[in-house]
Amino acid sequence: MTQPVSDTLQALVGAALPHVAFDGWSPAAFRAAVADSGIDPALAATEAPRGALDLAVAFHRMGDAAMVEQLGAMDLSSMRFRDRVATAVRLRLELAEDREAVRRGTTLFALPQNAPLGAQLIWGTADAIWTALGDTSDDLNWYTKRATLSGVYSATVLYWLGDDSHEHADTWAFLDRRIDEVMQIEKLKAKMRETPVLKQFADIPNQIFARVRAPRTRRTDVPGQWPVSPEGPR
Repeated sequence: MTQPVSDTLQALVGAALPHVAFDGWSPAAFRAAVADSGIDPALAATEAPRGALDLAVAFHRMGDAAMVEQLGAMDLSSMRFRDRVATAVRLRLELAEDREAVRRGTTLFALPQNAPLGAQLIWGTADAIWTALGDTSDDLNWYTKRATLSGVYSATVLYWLGDDSHEHADTWAFLDRRIDEVMQIEKLKAKMRETPVLKQFADIPNQIFARVRAPRTRRTDVPGQWPVSPEGPR
């Protein structure tokens, strides 16, 4: 599940995009979006208290939501699982029609003060993909799957931003190579579990992490952020 984006934020993002190419996700772009959309400035400030930064976040989450919606309408049952993941990543990038807005967002979230938020958004995309593909893991695998896919997605986005090949063919080839590398790691782990001599070494970290569980409140959690109940920390 992706975090919802209000109609007001969606309208502001749509009004901001023509300006982002020139001004980036900046205060100038935010002011222009408010003026062009006709939204009351007080309401805009309430919906986006951090200004253009909140619009960039909304733009990213709108892309995640569109990807999840389209994945839900696709029949992926005949595909290998690695191909389903590749399809999801490719779809996510293809839905980001405004590549300059993505480029400007990448620059914005690379700033030290925004880097944690950028990492959270990438994690959210990875979580949205795994959830849409039916992942039910509830242990350490919940984290490793999302961490691995976050790395693959981030690298692919950077490659895509500089790719001028026909229909981004080089990007999709790059994506396939990254996923193949991940699959090689999974095969190695499986081989360790099947080899008696190596299994004893593999069992040590398994015992250590056996009690690790996915966050109770999923979808909005990221590593290091845990929900707090009225009774105190969980």
